[in-house]
Amino acid sequence: MIEAIAYLIFGLILLIYSADKFILGAAATAGYLGVSSMVVGLIIIGFGTSAPEMVVSAIAAMKGNPGLALGNAVGSNIANIALVLGVGIAVTPLLIASATIKRELPMLLVISLFVLMLMWDGEQSRMDGIILLASVLSMTVWMAWLGLKQSKEKDILQKEFEAEIPQDVSKTAALLWLAFGIIMLPVASMLIVDGATIIAKIMGMSDVAIGLTIVALGTSLPELSATIACMRKNEHDLALGNILGSNMFNLLGVLGISATIKSYEMPADFLQTEYLVMLDLTFALLVLSMVYVSKNKPIPRFYGYLFVASYLAYMVWLYMRSVA
Repeated sequence: MIEAIAYLIFGLILLIYSADKFILGAAATAGYLGVSSMVVGLIIIGFGTSAPEMVVSAIAAMKGNPGLALGNAVGSNIANIALVLGVGIAVTPLLIASATIKRELPMLLVISLFVLMLMWDGEQSRMDGIILLASVLSMTVWMAWLGLKQSKEKDILQKEFEAEIPQDVSKTAALLWLAFGIIMLPVASMLIVDGATIIAKIMGMSDVAIGLTIVALGTSLPELSATIACMRKNEHDLALGNILGSNMFNLLGVLGISATIKSYEMPADFLQTEYLVMLDLTFALLVLSMVYVSKNKPIPRFYGYLFVASYLAYMVWLYMRSVA
C-alpha cells in the first residue's frame, strides 16, 4: 500500500512538472519554427491544460483500465468547477465578461450534452472516440477563427493566446524541455496508473472511483495554481477561460483518446450519478454567470465557498458509495 501511494504521489508530481515543461518546450520550439502566436497559444491553452489528463487516460486505456480514464476526465471537470473555480472565487469575486456567457459557457454545456448522447447506449466505442477527436479538432479550428476575427481588446481568446506564449526561452532549452516532456510524461502516467490500480484493489474501490477522486484531483492541480494566480492579478477572463477550455478538451480529447485506443462499457448508473453531477455544476455555473452579468456585478465569495463545500461533500459521498 505504501509503495503504491509513493508511486501515485511521485507520478503526479512528475506528471505536472513534465507536462508543464513539455508544453513550454513545444510552444517555444513552434515559435522558433515560425509558427504564428495564434497556433502557439492554441497549443498551450487547448492541449496544454489537458495534457496530464490526456496522457494518463491514454496509458490507462492501453493498460486495460478504461474506467480510470473515464473517471479522470469527468472527475477533472467536476474538480475544475467545484474546487478550482470555487477556490478562485473565494480568493477574489469573479467578474465575467458577457462574451463568455454568449460563447464559451454555452459551448461547454452543448459539448457535455453531446458526449452524454454518445454515452447513452452504455458504451464508448472506437467510433465514438474518433467522433470526439474529430470534434476537438473542429473546436480548435473554431477557436483559431474566433481569435483571428476579433480584435485584441474585445476577445478573451486573444488575451489568452498572448499571455500563455513563453518568453526568453533559448532554442536549445526549448528542444531539451520538449524531449524531457516526451520521455517523462508516459513514465509519470504509468506510475500513476499502476499506483492507482493497486490502491483501488486494496481499498475495494473501482478504477472509475479512483479516477474520479485521487487521479482527477492530482491532474487538476495545475489549473488550481493557475486560477489562484490569475484571480490575484484580476485576470478573471483568463482564469475562467482556462477552466472552460480544459473542461471542453477533457470531454472531447481525453475521452476521445481513451475510447479510440480501447472500447469500453459504461459503469452502471455512471450517467445518472457522476456525469449528472458534472452537468449540474456546468448548468449552475452558466445560470449563476447569467444572473451576475445581467447585474454587472462579480460572483460573490459566498458561491466560491458553496462550490468548495459541494466538492468536499461529493468526495465523501463518492467514497462511501464506492466502498459500500
